Amino acid sequence: MSRPTVVHLDTNALRHNLERVRHLMPGTKVWAVVKANSYGHGMIKALEGLSGTDGFALLDLAEAKVLREQGWQGPILLLEGLFTQEDVFEALELGCDCVVHELNQVDWLENAMEARQSAQTLHPETLRVFLKMNTGMNRLGLKPASYREVFHRLHAVGFNVAHMTHFANADYVDRTPTVDQQLEVFQSTIAGLSGETSLSNSAAILWHHHLVQCDWVRPGIMLYGVSPSGKYEDIEHAQLQAAMSLRTKIIGIQHLEAGESVGYGSRYRTDVPIRIAVIACGYADGYPRHAPDGTPVWIAGPGGLSNGKICPIAGQVSMDMITVDITDMPHAEVGTEVELWGHYLPVDRVAQAAGTIGYELLCAIASRVKRS
Repeated sequence: MSRPTVVHLDTNALRHNLERVRHLMPGTKVWAVVKANSYGHGMIKALEGLSGTDGFALLDLAEAKVLREQGWQGPILLLEGLFTQEDVFEALELGCDCVVHELNQVDWLENAMEARQSAQTLHPETLRVFLKMNTGMNRLGLKPASYREVFHRLHAVGFNVAHMTHFANADYVDRTPTVDQQLEVFQSTIAGLSGETSLSNSAAILWHHHLVQCDWVRPGIMLYGVSPSGKYEDIEHAQLQAAMSLRTKIIGIQHLEAGESVGYGSRYRTDVPIRIAVIACGYADGYPRHAPDGTPVWIAGPGGLSNGKICPIAGQVSMDMITVDITDMPHAEVGTEVELWGHYLPVDRVAQAAGTIGYELLCAIASRVKRS
């Protein structure tokens, strides 16, 4: 048989999660974030499941081109904006909106306007600018002291300028700057300026939707049914559904006596006789090599995955295989289905055990893994 490791992508879950965003932020337009190949889910599948969005937000022009080639005619936002002067013209050809977060990008837009206006081929209203303010995250964005000057520069040459910032700690209750503090800086800086506003990442949508009002929100990880905080309990509370399930099958069984070891480095040694399942997945498929003993794996029960239970990893994850203690599941055999994360086992739970975040696991799925 062909190798059974496969990623199942649920477009109905994507639709459901988008509706949860609209429920939490009624009347607000949605930029569905599809950067990093839609958080590892694939751009084409994401377009299918999220086609009801108001716009897509992504990182570069190559991703934007994929969406246009697939027939998407709505808005596309370049979240990191322009990387070179030449990007201005390709962005125009693809009909993209553009984040501006530093002064070189402002110069490029002004230069492009000057070069093209004489030829009457560039119309500023065809490229909407989202001017990004650094309100305390200190990653990208213009400081409030220079923000209004840049707004007037872009507005003066005819660009439609909207306002944007990004919250640093929307998923924390004890860290500064808080959402309130950043929001106060943002609102006081744009007071009296025209233009739409774009706020609220997934965390702000989930936990600050009563506080933060804006024209556009930018949900990312929550669209895929994963928590921005890394706490898998949040997903059930928010009524989100996992869009990705990484599944495989048991390909071998080992019966070990007390005192024997499992895998490279003999990391796991048995105290009592146990039964080990060898499953077809490893770090070359994107599963974290550093996952410790005890990391949960979902093994199907007699009635299939829906009747399954969690079993612990026992031994070092290798390139193509993981070993799991299935002593408590005597029915399991070669060919039994396994879910490494997804519908039955939240990716955040696996990430917590492995000392990472769900984002990383989703984005790390290797190209050799089949998708359905």
